[in-house]
Amino acid sequence: GDLRSVLITSVLNLERLEVDLFRGRHHWVPATQRLFGGQIVGQALVAAARAVTRDEQVHSLHCYFVRAGDPKVPVLYEVERTRTGKSFSVRSVKAIQHGKPIFTCQASFQLSQSSPVQHQFTMPAVPPPEELMTQEELIQKFLQNPNLAERYRKHLNKIQAEDVPIDIKPVNPPDIFCSEPQEPKQLFWVRARGYIGETDMKVHCCVAAYISDYAFLGTALLPHRQYRIKFMVSLDHSMWFHAPFRADHWMLYECESPWAGGCRGLVQGRLWRRDGVLAVTCAQEGVIRVEQKPTQSKL
Repeated sequence: GDLRSVLITSVLNLERLEVDLFRGRHHWVPATQRLFGGQIVGQALVAAARAVTRDEQVHSLHCYFVRAGDPKVPVLYEVERTRTGKSFSVRSVKAIQHGKPIFTCQASFQLSQSSPVQHQFTMPAVPPPEELMTQEELIQKFLQNPNLAERYRKHLNKIQAEDVPIDIKPVNPPDIFCSEPQEPKQLFWVRARGYIGETDMKVHCCVAAYISDYAFLGTALLPHRQYRIKFMVSLDHSMWFHAPFRADHWMLYECESPWAGGCRGLVQGRLWRRDGVLAVTCAQEGVIRVEQKPTQSKL
């Protein structure tokens, strides 16, 4: 379609206040009433990208969430031009609210270089997105069950009402009526809602940064579905960008959690283009606290 993605027109459209100082506003705020981590990562990368030349492309970023974001006030992004080299440049970004940093990020950019040293994993074989239901369609299907417990009905209605600017199609959606442990892996097709088009690759990387944090940490909970979550929040987030892609085209997000313990969970993810090219690798650790007693059945 011709409708421009809200991720470009609003969410990632920072206001320049001064050289290397920007202000970002909020679009979607989760039910936790904390700022969505992907929004902060995406906006920080936008700020960093504005401090490099057009020919330099981001190849990695490493971030820490140090305080909860306040959805009532904008975020200021302060960029430091840490290093500008012949091939690589580093930009450090500090996100500030109420005079204190809530987030820090370092992003590294590289001028294009060719190399015969190339390899990648193989993309998982999955049904194409055209054969799968959207997250909204799956929720509507669950809501039609007359035996669904009221608190889960309220939770699903709340998710359904959220204005998330991402299209999502789970490949193997978990059965919400089952609390049996599952393997800590999930696959879903994702893309930005609306049209972005051919543009500077850094724009698509910023959008992918936003998308990458959605439902990511939840992968670590799949083996522990009998527990109710008390608190879950990201601690850090890293990304590596490998190949050009379009963030408004379907990409397969392959997520897995190799470890959880000590009230923390580690997740890793890969964003695949439809043609099998590995575009992005992600990793994140977060705090996960649950009620000690298992929850009752959802029916």
